[in-house]
Amino acid sequence: MEVVNVEQARAWQGEEDHWAEHDERYNAAVRRYGLHLYHAAQIAAGDCVLDVGCGCGETTRDAARAAVSGSALGVDLSARMLARARERSRAEGLTNVRFEQADAQVYPFADQAFDVAISRFGATFFADPVAAFRNVGRALRPGGRLALLAWQELGKNEWLLALRGALAAGRTLPEPPAGAPGPFGLADADAARRILAEAGFAAVAFAEVREPVYLGASGDDAFGFVRTMGVTRGLLNELDDTARARALEALRTMLRAHESGEGVLLDSRAWLITARRA
Repeated sequence: MEVVNVEQARAWQGEEDHWAEHDERYNAAVRRYGLHLYHAAQIAAGDCVLDVGCGCGETTRDAARAAVSGSALGVDLSARMLARARERSRAEGLTNVRFEQADAQVYPFADQAFDVAISRFGATFFADPVAAFRNVGRALRPGGRLALLAWQELGKNEWLLALRGALAAGRTLPEPPAGAPGPFGLADADAARRILAEAGFAAVAFAEVREPVYLGASGDDAFGFVRTMGVTRGLLNELDDTARARALEALRTMLRAHESGEGVLLDSRAWLITARRA
């Protein structure tokens, strides 16, 4: 596998085990967004679908079920998550889906092999997004569709703001910049529009989607999961034992405060981005 997105590949080492082990929790967190993605993708029965940054493959499997006489290919950097994706696909008896470990920025996709490319929060980590989307576009047939979800900026995502606030422990935490490889890589709509246009896409459109992120059935259930997430571990690393204990208690209190009849829900906002290969 050729990898040019070296920093992201390195950053995911170790994290991929947590995502694979807890794939159902991560899927449940953003599952409400899936309906928006598939409505926009308009996957037909005979379509060939490319899922970029597929992780443990829930979105790829959904695409394969929609493309009953077509197929779905999921690509991701993580071997461990792809192994889980294959396990899930075999268990569900899906025969029109496959997975490849690949850096989508440089992977040699067959030219014009796909009708639609999708991504649920997985296409924001490219070191060179123009090159990446140009490569994805090359894999699409003329007029082929692109539909992807990307987080809006940090200030519009309570789920991460509240987590950071609970774990700050008096520190002023640096904010992840919009546009840098990471969760907010396409948060700036104007910049993302320019990226896609330069990569050869037309009819680029942005629609705001607002859905709650689900973190658990109760505050304590959510705490058991969230305390093990990479972002939480990273924010706790620099704290001494006393400060760490206080931060974790603040996290538990915050999660309990967001309990509802549907579980622990925190607000979030994303862009639903659609385009066509020119």
